[in-house]
Amino acid sequence: MTQVVEKIKALRTALHEHNHRYYILDQPTISDYEFDQLLKQLQQLEAEYPEYHDPNSPTQRVGGGVTKYFETIAHRFPMYSLSNTYSKEELELWEERIRKVLGAETEIAYSCELKFDGVSVSLTYENGELIQALTRGDGTQGDAITTNVKTIKTIPLKLKGDFPSFFEIRGEIILPWEGFNKLNEERAVKGEPLYMNPRNTASGSLKLQDSSLVAQRPLNCFLYALAGDNLPVSSQFEALEKARSWGFKVPDSAKLVHSIDAVFEFIQHWEEKRKFLPYEIDGIVIKVDRLSQQQELGFTAKAPRWAMAYKYQAEQVTTVLQGVQYQVGRTGAVTPVAQLEPVVISGTTVKRASLHNADQIEKLDLRLGDRVYVEKGGEIIPKITAVDSSHRGAEAAKVHFISHCPECGSPLEREEGEAQHYCKNELECPPQKMGKIQHFIGRKAMDIEGLGAETVSLLYQEGLLNSIADLYRLQPEQILPLDRMAEKSVTNLIEGIEKSKEQPFAKVLFGLGIRFVGETIAKKLAKQFQSITALQEASLEELLATDDVGERIAKSLVEYFSNPKNKRLILQLQEFGLQLQEVEKEQLLHPSFSGKHFVVSGVFEGYSREDLKKEIESYGGSIVSSVSSKTDFIVAGNGMGPSKRAKAEELGIPILSEKDYNSFKG
Repeated sequence: MTQVVEKIKALRTALHEHNHRYYILDQPTISDYEFDQLLKQLQQLEAEYPEYHDPNSPTQRVGGGVTKYFETIAHRFPMYSLSNTYSKEELELWEERIRKVLGAETEIAYSCELKFDGVSVSLTYENGELIQALTRGDGTQGDAITTNVKTIKTIPLKLKGDFPSFFEIRGEIILPWEGFNKLNEERAVKGEPLYMNPRNTASGSLKLQDSSLVAQRPLNCFLYALAGDNLPVSSQFEALEKARSWGFKVPDSAKLVHSIDAVFEFIQHWEEKRKFLPYEIDGIVIKVDRLSQQQELGFTAKAPRWAMAYKYQAEQVTTVLQGVQYQVGRTGAVTPVAQLEPVVISGTTVKRASLHNADQIEKLDLRLGDRVYVEKGGEIIPKITAVDSSHRGAEAAKVHFISHCPECGSPLEREEGEAQHYCKNELECPPQKMGKIQHFIGRKAMDIEGLGAETVSLLYQEGLLNSIADLYRLQPEQILPLDRMAEKSVTNLIEGIEKSKEQPFAKVLFGLGIRFVGETIAKKLAKQFQSITALQEASLEELLATDDVGERIAKSLVEYFSNPKNKRLILQLQEFGLQLQEVEKEQLLHPSFSGKHFVVSGVFEGYSREDLKKEIESYGGSIVSSVSSKTDFIVAGNGMGPSKRAKAEELGIPILSEKDYNSFKG
């Protein structure tokens, strides 16, 4: 038996090495036939001796596992999106903002990398073995696609070298042009519809239930960033080199530069050269290289301040404007959408394009029958950029923005300083009612499992849902007779609704969908007023005294709570048992922290920045992002920006080192 175990281990080691040489290094040392023979030997031995199963064996590359439901899992480290620009002027402004934080004379290096047009993925490795693969999802949580990802040959199942015991690495899964074209040739022979573009095909491949089908897709993966605590690197470029040494496929196109002029040279170099790449890219990603400087710059709610995507100008085509439809969103904003004669842009057939608002229609002087220029420009819905003056529609066919809501007929209003027109009939307008319910059940609000947008639409059409409160009146016998409603799914839905009653006050408040009240503001209002009753009774002045609440938000809150129908809704939610007041948490209030404002800056040995912030908040302190006269303390780690330090010294704000902080808290 020992001989069998040794044989299995030897075959796995050899196949992992040959995989690495073929797919990562492009330096194969055996033929495809010889590789296949080794793989067959291993498959036979694993079939005979299932007790020696290894989830990361090279045989897992061929797939075979079936995933019926893709479990949604929270990211340990958020997967932020990137801010982007199409102009060098905006890139220069970005660098100016960086220097304001880090200091004008600070040396800054940039890692310049190609922006692949694929599907983002986060891979987790423990003791050198792949244990989890998640899609980006909404950035805070994604779908587990581990079984499918194991079939991608350029993703190592086992690492080599001096890798950390536990870390995450982010990458982009792509479908090269050669593989995409081959797939379409095969579909054409079978008389099947052709795939439209590589990115969508890659995305669809990763959600196939049968991993053996995924294995047949020639997917590739380029890795571009490490994520984790106490990583063995000090810069982004070093991270790329380390990842390559551990066995990952890291593009050799990345370049370390030391000035914004060199960044522009890199952008210009690839603007022409990208046309000859074997895969799609849509721009360049520029990152501040040093991790300590990245920590100092931090993040906005959606994106890192230390990175920027420069997007190349999109392909532009012409087509004919056939009509204009108007869509009503959850907030009542009315958006005009152009109906176009179908045209192909970057491999996708386009039939609609955004017109944004009334000003855009007026600016373009649109008429039905116009030949218009359309481009994708990084947007989900393409946009019309101009009209071909030599091919105009009739003057009588001029497009005029509508005056009444296309859904409920209410007059539209446009507030001073607003670009959008709004339908103010928010409690009776069908898409607004459905939109509010869909917002309420979302992940960042009540996170009701078993209930999605399509089901909300179905229940609304059937007259079972007319408001948020109706969710808590639903009975299984009402839902079971409806299409696609099996007993198990109905049980999950009802249980998900019941469980949502445990969600904290801040999530309920955000879920109400009050205009301008986002997730962060909802948390601050919940903390400040403690209950929905106190919030309803708050004056405009009291609302304005809350951190980050300006006049626009305060007026929106007063308007919302002055509406009798909204008051009635809140009473109903209280009766159903939702959390409409803050539950007292066991808090280790510390006299030195309570009511004080802290700025956390730099890199720490004993804490991650997030853990340190949470600890300060648990003691009763508040975290603020910038140094001002309201700041009480700065907790400074390694690499704190010189501008923050200078401002703190100028204002006389105490600066605590990590050691000082530990003494401070006692």
